[in-house]
Amino acid sequence: MITSVVRLDDVPVWERFDFWWQAVARSVVSVSASSDRAADFWAEMTTVDLGSVQMSRVRCAGFEAHRSRSRIRSSDPEAYQLSLVLRGSSGIRQEGRETLLAPTDLMLYDTSLPFKAWTGSGSAKGRHQAGSDGLILQIPHDALPFPAAQVRRLLAARIAGRQGVAALLGDVLRGLVTRCDELSAADAARLRGIILDLVIAALAHEMEADPTPSMTDPGRTLGLQIRAFVEQQLAQADLSPAAIAAAHHISVRQLHRLFQQEGHTVGGWIRRRRLERCRRALADPLLDGMPINAIAARWGFPNDSHFNRTFRRAFGVTPAAYRRQAQEERPVRDD
Repeated sequence: MITSVVRLDDVPVWERFDFWWQAVARSVVSVSASSDRAADFWAEMTTVDLGSVQMSRVRCAGFEAHRSRSRIRSSDPEAYQLSLVLRGSSGIRQEGRETLLAPTDLMLYDTSLPFKAWTGSGSAKGRHQAGSDGLILQIPHDALPFPAAQVRRLLAARIAGRQGVAALLGDVLRGLVTRCDELSAADAARLRGIILDLVIAALAHEMEADPTPSMTDPGRTLGLQIRAFVEQQLAQADLSPAAIAAAHHISVRQLHRLFQQEGHTVGGWIRRRRLERCRRALADPLLDGMPINAIAARWGFPNDSHFNRTFRRAFGVTPAAYRRQAQEERPVRDD
């Protein structure tokens, strides 16, 4: 597993603040920052690379950071970032919402939208007074099976992390960062899938619990239930609009209407989620010996040429090229 550590011990004191935020831009996201502690800034970051998913543990002095539209235009990983507070407190403002987080709290934000983040209390006076310790999980936009409009309603909203799926997710993330040196590249590939599934489950729970009228609409709740069903049944060859509709006691016409309201087709949604599973499998070291056509067939693509065209159209490379790239990017581990 690839891990990297950034420390400021060997950096001259007067260079540390700028050096740190350049490192943050490379590993997390580009922001402009200020701090009352800039003259004697301290910070440390450990980054764990899980392939398409990346996690960073960040410990640092108090700060205030802004991500502007100009920074987004110049550099955007097109990702969601999930923040988990370990110690101290931190806050964020995005999409007109402002949230202050305490230990165990989680919060989602989008690198493609402007935001303001800080450590310390919610007041301007207290923001730079204390440091923070937290985890940041970066997930590509297309790794989540929810319409962007639904995810957007959760941005900068507190997710309580002391119970349920969110607590399970927090436990896994804390365990990963403390034991990353014990894990292999194969472990990383498996953990990436587990973490993504837990993130999806935690966000789905928040969407179902959201008291806003748009989320208590029975159609929205049914849509979430259908997507969860599809995720569980992706490997089934007979997964079809008719089968999905029957399992939820609705007509096929009603099913198509639910997806059309969010700008999707049922078939297109199934295809995209199956392609994502194929992409995960092609990057998994444990499946290096499995032929590409077997992986494709396992996830509902029995025709080789059709799978190759569809995968390339979705991800810009052929399945074989994607697998080679994933293999080349793996670290050589000396055990």
